[in-house]
Amino acid sequence: MRDSSSSSPAAVRGRPFVTGNPGRKRGSQNRITKIATALLAEEADELVRRAVEIAMNGDVAMLRFLLSRILPRDRTIKIDIAALERADDAVEATAAIMSEVAEGKISPAEGAALVVIVKANQDAIDLAAVVKRLDVLESKRSLT
Repeated sequence: MRDSSSSSPAAVRGRPFVTGNPGRKRGSQNRITKIATALLAEEADELVRRAVEIAMNGDVAMLRFLLSRILPRDRTIKIDIAALERADDAVEATAAIMSEVAEGKISPAEGAALVVIVKANQDAIDLAAVVKRLDVLESKRSLT
């Protein structure tokens, strides 16, 4: 157990600089990082060629690494849904999305992402309707 009467102050976390000293600028690099970057820049093409060669020889981890950098994370999908002009249209759109997921045309994660978009659109439509009603009520109130 630590003695609370000790004269040494507790270590300060965060920014241990004196007031007025902001510390190192964002993005600045130390000497070792600069040297490593310069050395790798000269060998970048050869390193990529070697990584591809290793992946082509059956190294699954290297193949996965390279593909994760090359392939897009999301794909563009096209599904037929009605225009979302009223809040009720969200029900039909969600049903269409569920159908696409059930048929295997899109993944469940893609379907979930689309449902979030439909929900955001529905919320915007609902909010716009509430604002219109509020404007009408306020204008009626100001006339009386």
